[in-house]
Amino acid sequence: MARKVDLKRFPGFQSMTYLCLILLYAPLLIVMVYSFNDSRSITSWGGISLRWYEDVFFGLEAEKFRAAAFNSVVIAIIAAITSTTIATMAATGMLRAGKFRGKSFSFALINLPLMVPEIVTAVATLIFFSAIGFNAGYLTILIAHIVFCIPFAYLPIAARMQGIEDIYEQAAQDLYATRFEAFKLILLPLMAPGILSGFLLAFIISLDDFIITNFVKGAGIETLPTAIFGAAKQGIKPNIMAISTLLLLVSVVFVTLSYLIGRMGQNKNGKQI
Repeated sequence: MARKVDLKRFPGFQSMTYLCLILLYAPLLIVMVYSFNDSRSITSWGGISLRWYEDVFFGLEAEKFRAAAFNSVVIAIIAAITSTTIATMAATGMLRAGKFRGKSFSFALINLPLMVPEIVTAVATLIFFSAIGFNAGYLTILIAHIVFCIPFAYLPIAARMQGIEDIYEQAAQDLYATRFEAFKLILLPLMAPGILSGFLLAFIISLDDFIITNFVKGAGIETLPTAIFGAAKQGIKPNIMAISTLLLLVSVVFVTLSYLIGRMGQNKNGKQI
């Protein structure tokens, strides 16, 4: 058995870890703390207050943020459902269809959006829509989000399916079930946690996306991230910090749920139990 390597014993590893954590999370903590600042200034502390959270829901810009949040949630739900359905079919084909020509290429194609910089994807999507004469609007955001979310939904679904041995489906077919019946009655229920995990991950990826949305959205259509960016260009105000904190908390909750649900029914070795 291979010996476990204690990374803490490497010189500078622990210090570098702490530095990376500080650089990653210190700005988020600062935003969260100053969202409770009673002062209108973002540089001076005026005491603890919830006035800016109240401003998000009932202030002068509340209607704009409410409409943008509604657009974000609707687009995220539709994109997550569609991308999860496609990802489930793709995972079934990749992992249950045996060997076929172009399998490696198909796998690379599914995961390509994860490797390509998002700004490149955004520019390419905008050029594609312009080339085919597709007017920017609600539908372009939705299509772009569906395509971008497919690999994020695929990963937990495929990971779940890899942990399910095909003997259950074979046993069902030995009992005269068709391949579709074996999939629907045996494999699909076992995959349910992975599918739900993929849905939650795709939902939050779509909800939080800014770069692609900003490129393909039409005039007069805003999602919550683009509305926050538009408001920040006029000067960062404490209500922007409050709504950013709320969006961050929603993201943390959904990512945590996705992780926990994805681990349901697995033992320490990652196999189904």
